[in-house]
Amino acid sequence: MKRVNITSLILVIYVIVMAVIGWPGNDPEKGYTEYIIIILVSLGIIGLLRYVQIKRLKNREEMKKEKNKE
Repeated sequence: MKRVNITSLILVIYVIVMAVIGWPGNDPEKGYTEYIIIILVSLGIIGLLRYVQIKRLKNREEMKKEKNKE
C-alpha cells in the first residue's frame, strides 16, 4: 500500500473514533447539525490532503523522469 493510502486510512479511522466518542447521545439540547458538519468538514479536509499528496507524488515522479532523460 502506498503511503498516501495508509495516511488517509489512519485519518479516517481517527475521525470515526472521535465521532463515536463525541456522539451527543439522546440529549436534544446538543446540536446534531454541528456534530455532523464537523465530521463532514474533517472528511473534506482529509480528501483535500489526499488530493494534494497524490498530486505532489505525481510531480515528483515527473521530475525524476525528466532528470533521468538529461
